[in-house]
Amino acid sequence: MKRSIPTTKLTIVVVIGVVVSLIATVALKSHARQGESTNNADGRKSAAAAHDPVTTVELSAEQLNAIKIAPIGSYLFPVEKETVGTISFADDLSVQVYPSYQGKIMRSLAELGDEVQKGQPLYTIESPDLIQAESNLIGAAAALDLTNKELVRARDLNQTNGVSQRELEQAISDQQTAEGALKAARDAVLVFGKTDAEIDQMIASRKVDPALVVRSPISGQVTAFAAPVGLLVQPGNPPAPYTVANVSVKWMLADVVESDIPLFHLGQPVAVKVMAYPDRVFDGTVSKIYASVDPDTHRMTIRSEIRDPKNELRPGMLANFVIRVQKPVESTALPAAGVVREADGTMSAWVTTDRHRFSQRVVKTGLRTDGQVQILDGLQPGELAVTDGAVFLSNMLEAPPSD
Repeated sequence: MKRSIPTTKLTIVVVIGVVVSLIATVALKSHARQGESTNNADGRKSAAAAHDPVTTVELSAEQLNAIKIAPIGSYLFPVEKETVGTISFADDLSVQVYPSYQGKIMRSLAELGDEVQKGQPLYTIESPDLIQAESNLIGAAAALDLTNKELVRARDLNQTNGVSQRELEQAISDQQTAEGALKAARDAVLVFGKTDAEIDQMIASRKVDPALVVRSPISGQVTAFAAPVGLLVQPGNPPAPYTVANVSVKWMLADVVESDIPLFHLGQPVAVKVMAYPDRVFDGTVSKIYASVDPDTHRMTIRSEIRDPKNELRPGMLANFVIRVQKPVESTALPAAGVVREADGTMSAWVTTDRHRFSQRVVKTGLRTDGQVQILDGLQPGELAVTDGAVFLSNMLEAPPSD
């Protein structure tokens, strides 16, 4: 015989079961919502971490001593082109000293590298032309002496009717002709560089001086020598026995790329440095832009005149030079020690607002002059930035974390 459960008790059991089920359902949903919320937050944090890499560094008081901080300012950057050239003598200030007449070199009076003055003797030659001119001079002087004596005698005899008037006039004409011939002979010898005193000495001694003195036409330095004793030299027949140059001005010849040709103009200032004087700058100007471009290298030659009053530059020296091709440009600038080239090739700088925490900033750089770097993008004037020791901060990013 089955025992029946009272209706009231059965109802209470059912209600309790429903309540328990509802509580469990609510708990599960709440737990699910909490888990979903947690997952979403973690996902957002992960995404943010993926798109916002760590670029901030915090320094201790001791580490701050390794850097310098200053507001970003501006700098006047000259627009320049830099390339390499070679030094040479200025051809338009250099003279090849040939003799005016053919002859053999008798003596060399100056050596290679000597400083000479205008008119200073360089060498002498034995010139047949000079010997002939001096012989004519001595003959003309002798003829004048003879005609002078004949004229004196004719005048004396004319006073006593010893000669006719016609003979006296002939004597006067002969003396005047001889006097003109002597003057012409003197002038001919003067052309060879002989002085009046030397000519008078030759006439008095009746001896020719075969040495034709060749003098320097300008003041300068002997830059080439090819005058051994006994060498037969002729006017214009190379090599010249001597070359004298004004060495206070040098040329610098350099080849520039074809694409830069429109930037160069006559008169532009040039600053030159050579390895022999690394701390010196020689000033000059662009003096000639050659007309043609080398078809093989696609470069064009530019010539600059460089002032060298102490004659310190030597032909053949390799020179680095800078030409200012435009007016200076004022732009945002940062010292070179505040800019870092990163491993991926980008340029970066470090900025701060509190002088304690520093943020890395990618920048675009341009010109570099006197330790200043032009900042084209990434920084604004007035921002606080690291001006020295930026590489120290970049290295901290790469350093492994300490245990």
